[in-house]
Amino acid sequence: MSRVGKRPIKLEQGVKIAFTAPTVEVSGKGGKLKRDLPANISIETKGDEVHVLNKGTSASHKALHGLSRSLIQNMVEGVAKGYTKNLELQGVGYRAAAKGTVLSLSLGFSHPVEFDLPTGITASVEANTKITLKGADKDLLGVTAAKLRKVRPPEPYKGKGIRFAGEQITLKQGKTAGK
Repeated sequence: MSRVGKRPIKLEQGVKIAFTAPTVEVSGKGGKLKRDLPANISIETKGDEVHVLNKGTSASHKALHGLSRSLIQNMVEGVAKGYTKNLELQGVGYRAAAKGTVLSLSLGFSHPVEFDLPTGITASVEANTKITLKGADKDLLGVTAAKLRKVRPPEPYKGKGIRFAGEQITLKQGKTAGK
């Protein structure tokens, strides 16, 4: 048995979980999330606790047991509290603006970049350079933040670009003048 998989998941108040093999559905004030689980994994609800059960005995089944428990825990936490990712724009003239489900970015290109946010992810912009992404699905939020960073990753000489809040960029030394 997986040590992670054995731990029960505590349900927050207002969070409901439904399991119809192989799909688990978690709903709460933050929205509704669905995920398909492996065939050997099942769920048992006891009061305000959820136990993830493993029917397999191989090493891969044990690994999937712990993974499934972690994914369900993230879903429960996401619909209860939600997740956030913070990004910063670094560079002269770099700015962002949120317009509904579209993030308009001015990043030194000859044209503004329009970044469409997926369903379930919202963005807010503070001081034109700080972007906050919010959502209930931890996986989708991380992928969206990575795609947004990939539009203009920090360059190694001046550090200009989009970076995660608190990310340290190791700068390279530029060319030196003649000898």
